[in-house]
Amino acid sequence: MSTLYVGLDLAENTFTACLMLEDGTEPTKRCTFPHDIPGTEMLVEKILMLAQAHQCTRLKVGVEATGLLWWHIASTLPQHPSLKALRPEAFCLNARQVANFKKSYAEVHKTDPNDAFIVAERLRFRGLPHPFAPDEAYLALQRLSRHRFHLVRDLASEKNRFLNHLFLKFPSFLQEEPFSDTFGAASIALLTEFLTVDEIASQSVEALAQFLREKGCRRIPDPEKTAETVQRAARNSYRLHRCLTDPVNMILSMTVANIRFFEEQIRVLDRAIARELGVLPGAQVLRSVPGIGPVFAAGILAEVQDVTRFASDDSLAKFASLIWQRRQSGKFEADETPMLHSGNTYLRYYLVEAANSVRMHTEEYRAFYESKYNEATTHRHKRACVLTARKLVRLVYYLLLHGQLYQPPQSRKEKPADPTVPVLPPGELARHIVERRRGVKRRAASACQASS
Repeated sequence: MSTLYVGLDLAENTFTACLMLEDGTEPTKRCTFPHDIPGTEMLVEKILMLAQAHQCTRLKVGVEATGLLWWHIASTLPQHPSLKALRPEAFCLNARQVANFKKSYAEVHKTDPNDAFIVAERLRFRGLPHPFAPDEAYLALQRLSRHRFHLVRDLASEKNRFLNHLFLKFPSFLQEEPFSDTFGAASIALLTEFLTVDEIASQSVEALAQFLREKGCRRIPDPEKTAETVQRAARNSYRLHRCLTDPVNMILSMTVANIRFFEEQIRVLDRAIARELGVLPGAQVLRSVPGIGPVFAAGILAEVQDVTRFASDDSLAKFASLIWQRRQSGKFEADETPMLHSGNTYLRYYLVEAANSVRMHTEEYRAFYESKYNEATTHRHKRACVLTARKLVRLVYYLLLHGQLYQPPQSRKEKPADPTVPVLPPGELARHIVERRRGVKRRAASACQASS
């Protein structure tokens, strides 16, 4: 049974194909086709011609999973009716792994035909990912959950930009932390409506407290104390140059508008995700875990999809890159074991965020998180969250595999031993084990003598 390997290097307007046999030879020159339906049909004709000429019975197509340029062709070729006899499979290869694989070909230049050659060569080796087989039940949810991932990153970037410019305008505000939420209504009103720190310092405590009470919708527990903290911070702050006053205020106002926009977009997206999640199997299973809501459940389900394609929870953890690379040589064993980042970024993000939420709702995961937090010396929260996420992978895998709802630890404990069954004393139990081992050795020796 011979296999034809097709490596593709994709661009927006064209794609380059390298067709390779099992022995590594190329029966035809590397070709470039238009990246559309006519170009794909031209590639299919060439594949059929070579498969017939070289008696190939299998077809494997490889693309680098960069952006979404690979999506249409990786979905079209395995479903093409003319290729059905070849049992085609499409593989989306991690771009970082392909780049590392290419390092062994030091003499190969960086060109589109050579990139297609490297992808075809990678297909001939073992360790390929699962074939790309999109499940229509999860496609819509996957698009939404991945878009939410990018919106959250954009929101975090805008907040960091706001805090950076806030330090220019009001540095002691970040040191004193008068508000529990810097991005709350009262805090934002204070920072954007007063143009300079001097204006805040010139206000009386009563007037400032009344301002905070109104802007905070009377939800601030102690407005007077908060006003005193704000005034103290204003008196102790550096003053901004006059030439920067208007630009910094404009940047802060525009950044706040971007933050509010992203927050509203995420709320709209969350409602859409909840609607899509309701019809999927496994949603109720994951949502039975305390701390996992519709967003985290959707993010996990959209990437895991059919859990039976993973042989164990270790395979699922490897897919999410929740594994650590061991470094050992001779008698040396490295203490630092960096986490790999070659897996599914979206699944890792949702598992880590879900683990951080679960540990705040269950005692079992809270205790595990605290133990790992105390063991770490640097990046304690991040390390503890990632290790807790690895523990959560086992739970997610088991629940989805068996379709079982979450049960707290006290409900999962085994039944106590039957007190009516006699228990051997420690000394008698040890003698019983020794005699059993001696009997096994005697039977083995007798068997050896009989065979000789």
